[in-house]
Amino acid sequence: MTLVDINDFSFKYLGAESLALKKINLQIEAGEYIVITGPSGCGKTTLCRTINGLVPHFHRGYIAGNVVIDGLNTRESKVPDLAPIAGLVFQNPANQLVTLNVEKELAFGPENLGVDPTEIRNRVDSLIETLDLEHLREKHPHEMSGGEQQRVAIAATLAMQPKILVADEPTSNLDPKSARVILKIISELNKEGMTVMLVEHRLDLVARNATRIILMNQGSIVADGPSREVLALNICDEIGVGIPKATQVYKQLKQKGIDLGTVPLTGEELAVLVEEVRSV
Repeated sequence: MTLVDINDFSFKYLGAESLALKKINLQIEAGEYIVITGPSGCGKTTLCRTINGLVPHFHRGYIAGNVVIDGLNTRESKVPDLAPIAGLVFQNPANQLVTLNVEKELAFGPENLGVDPTEIRNRVDSLIETLDLEHLREKHPHEMSGGEQQRVAIAATLAMQPKILVADEPTSNLDPKSARVILKIISELNKEGMTVMLVEHRLDLVARNATRIILMNQGSIVADGPSREVLALNICDEIGVGIPKATQVYKQLKQKGIDLGTVPLTGEELAVLVEEVRSV
């Protein structure tokens, strides 16, 4: 089932000189884990904002083509109507935390969608348990660490039970340990059936879990496919995308005439492949 269907979509912010997105064509099926990456300013964040209707309803400008989310055209549907379908987690969680404590934060979205109070209570309690937020239940968002804020932002988004979780570089302001925690949560949500669209530059942490990697540059999609195929392409180096170290070693060995056969995404995979070649 196709949840996201983007056809020849272009967008230019009001007052900008160039297009932020150029004739984007993209289809995302239910249950996929899509990682979007590329250099700064390539259009990743704008693409995320098209999924939940912030583009074009909040960010104005020139628009062409269509974005259809679960059967709804975002140009014809209001942002609140799209919220139960596509939930967006911002790069800076402080920008989306608006209440006085975690419990109220998780209830805020469903309350605005008119969800029954009993159901809201069940969702809040379930998410607090699932994401290990009990010790933060009564805390003000600004009293929490960046990693804790990001977990709360994810929980608040999930409280609206969207079909698609869109996360725009949720680890960019986090230390490596906190980043791993957040990315593990997102991966587990996908394994449970949640469709995920993740903007991320730490590809060594997410490549193994992604069903597809989409590579963007200058507002266009320049590569789209399975992780091992996309990360082995020379265009990654050409536009400055940091591929996993194991994949770098694979490419270096291949240039020297040593083909490991499979593109490794982790150090463990690389070690196994090297040992297999040595034992032949």
